[in-house]
Amino acid sequence: MSIKSELRSELVDAMKSGDRGRRDAIRSVEAEAQTRRTAPGFSGTGEDDDFYQQVIGGYVKKMRKAASEYADLGDRGKDMSEKLSFEAEYLSRWLPARLDEAQSRKLVAETVALLGVEGQPRAQGRVMGHIMKAHQQEVDGGLISRLVSEELAAG
Repeated sequence: MSIKSELRSELVDAMKSGDRGRRDAIRSVEAEAQTRRTAPGFSGTGEDDDFYQQVIGGYVKKMRKAASEYADLGDRGKDMSEKLSFEAEYLSRWLPARLDEAQSRKLVAETVALLGVEGQPRAQGRVMGHIMKAHQQEVDGGLISRLVSEELAAG
């Protein structure tokens, strides 16, 4: 079953059961998908799983960042932070599994060694480009950036 079909089925179920959290999350993803489909220069159908993984990935990233910002507000932002965190967690099931910090650290070390740029902080862009080109769906770009900086500084 495609991601789009799963989302449609989940939306119907959420509406029938009165689950506002799931309903709102799915509707937000569908709105993001529609925005991308109607953007100038868009080509393709916008129906395949790769398209939906990109849409969901972008949306989840935004929601995690916003949830963190709301959490920083303390009690005033607690409810919104919890709502956005739920949406990000719920929608993550349609995303490919990501490497954890230890696995990402190993990937960074291997890439730095492969490119032969140990101890060269100016090579961060080169290392990042190499990793993101080959592993974009598997890694968290922010985490990789931090680990590359640490690895090149330590080398």
